[in-house]
Amino acid sequence: MNERVVEAAAVGAAGAALGAGAGALIGLAGPAAAVAATNGVISGFRKTYDWRKQSGRLAFVLDSSWALVTTSAGLISQLIGVVTRSRFDEELSERSNRHVYERGFVVRRNFAVTVGNVVSGAGDTRDERRRHLVTDHEDVHIWQARVLGPLFPVMYLGWMIVMTPFAVTGWARGRLSGDRSTSLWAAVDRCAYWQNPLERQAYLRASQASEARSG
Repeated sequence: MNERVVEAAAVGAAGAALGAGAGALIGLAGPAAAVAATNGVISGFRKTYDWRKQSGRLAFVLDSSWALVTTSAGLISQLIGVVTRSRFDEELSERSNRHVYERGFVVRRNFAVTVGNVVSGAGDTRDERRRHLVTDHEDVHIWQARVLGPLFPVMYLGWMIVMTPFAVTGWARGRLSGDRSTSLWAAVDRCAYWQNPLERQAYLRASQASEARSG
């Protein structure tokens, strides 16, 4: 327990410093420091970041600076996970640069949701398929958010907003021509979600990982 407290204090302080520096660039040093410090304390106590690897150190720096927008959103997912008493998966979280909840913030049944460095709706991770969903697919979204920073939500949600009218129009044209094979929801889902470049990258990575394991 003492080790967790020490790491929480150290990571929280370091996060606050990084957050303040990043936030000062846009006149939001205080709020940015608070978000980064909170993420640091939680992550430090849970031993989330893998300090032995460059990827772990980079994850912390990005979460505390460039990716603060998605990190702050991730804190809301953390709160929902706690309030709903969702099981926190320590095995998939410790030194893995992410926080994984069995339930928590869920938008769509049987689909996990990644917000910042938090994965919710992972399901029963004793099931190997659900574990791979986290490690092979959702982890891609975590790093997309880190690398793209504030651009990530704009790109992800922007694609959905722009493509939905196209999907509705295509579906309506099909219906007028007598095509009843696709529902409106399926048409929108295909264009807005399945064809989203950020989702396609994650599904491709998961497919490659699956092939590597089977090969």
